[in-house]
Amino acid sequence: MIFPKEPIKYDLYDQLIAAQEELWTIHNVHDPALIKDGDTYYVFSTDAMVGGELSGGIQVRKSKDLIEWQWVGHAFEHIPEEAFAWTGAKGLWAPDVTKYGDTYYLYYAASQFGKNQSFIGVATSKHIEGPWTDQGEVFKTEHGKDKPNAIDPNITFDQDGTPWMVYGSFFGGIYLSKIDPATGKLAEQNEGKLIARRHHSVEAAVEGPYILYHPELKKYYLFVSYDSLFNTYNIRVAKADHIEGPYLDFDGNVMTNIEIEPNETGMKVLGGYKFGQAEGWIGPGHNSVLKDGDQYFICHHARGERTKKHHALHIRRILWTEDGWPLVSPERYAGEIEQSIDPVAIAGTWECILFDKHENNQIRSSLFELLPDGKIASEENGYWKYVNYNLFELFISGTFGKQNIIVLPAWNWSSWKSTLVFTGKNENGYVIIAKKVNKRMKE
Repeated sequence: MIFPKEPIKYDLYDQLIAAQEELWTIHNVHDPALIKDGDTYYVFSTDAMVGGELSGGIQVRKSKDLIEWQWVGHAFEHIPEEAFAWTGAKGLWAPDVTKYGDTYYLYYAASQFGKNQSFIGVATSKHIEGPWTDQGEVFKTEHGKDKPNAIDPNITFDQDGTPWMVYGSFFGGIYLSKIDPATGKLAEQNEGKLIARRHHSVEAAVEGPYILYHPELKKYYLFVSYDSLFNTYNIRVAKADHIEGPYLDFDGNVMTNIEIEPNETGMKVLGGYKFGQAEGWIGPGHNSVLKDGDQYFICHHARGERTKKHHALHIRRILWTEDGWPLVSPERYAGEIEQSIDPVAIAGTWECILFDKHENNQIRSSLFELLPDGKIASEENGYWKYVNYNLFELFISGTFGKQNIIVLPAWNWSSWKSTLVFTGKNENGYVIIAKKVNKRMKE
């Protein structure tokens, strides 16, 4: 097996760089949008930092390998005048970058926390690092009057190459509108079509939409984040045959259904977690997705468990199930590749986490020992078996149930060594993540 090489090590809590933006790498990243331009990857993200006063408008970073990141600067020196006049925002939120022809379009949002007096604008440039020229309003909403919230724009292209903007947040839900590529603005000046929402009992807590079209599967995938970005944030996904939906989760629930329990909708692919005694992560969410050749990556932020204030950039591999669902690697990307896995390597002790869609606080791992004979220690009916390539079948009694898992050689960022990990999905659409630890369970 080929394991990734030791990656660069960043200290999330490094106080020495707090006021030195040029040293920010994965630090202070919130609501990241990932794009590839030539041989370089870029992340554009919200104006956010731990302590201090915000400056500029939209943070920009770049990388050659999705592992080592370099600060580029800010897209804007100040909040665009039209956006500031409408919202009084102190910073810009949740950007997205796309390209029509030879021109880059940078979409941004301005608002204030807890209000939908919000503004989505767009700027253009001939170069991805700018300078950017503001082109003004794409769509705006008025607090107390409009249902949608004009934040969190994402531009996606349908199978015919037509651009659409998905946007929205708490308040009215998630909406979709067609874009005119000649202007980068709405083809029709209205709120668009509602494609996802949540019940008022959970404050309608759905935001950060991102739509991916998978050309081989011929499906559209809607990623959203549920709940509070400070502690219970988690990423859900649903899919559709058409870009306008309806978007259905694993159980066939429509993402606009508010007649059922609010956590029933959406297949939960990532939430707060903790492996063993190592520091875990809180509130992963607000993702983007990059198709890079035949590889797919999810980009999101997460909060360090130690303070819950420090938020960092995460890049992870997306692995696809045989029935067409995206799963997320348990570990941040360090250069790992999918490959054939020798079944002999699977035996050993694993830390496993089942993402219960009804529990969105941090979930701790459970230990299971996979024995060389295909059985599981302390599990009378438990078993594991090789299927093909890197796919295995696993059965653990109780809520874990029967699962199809995908195994991947990866880097264990908490213990700082290579290891095997897996992600899978059980018969009920619950996602499991796990990593192998280099010790045996005590008898």
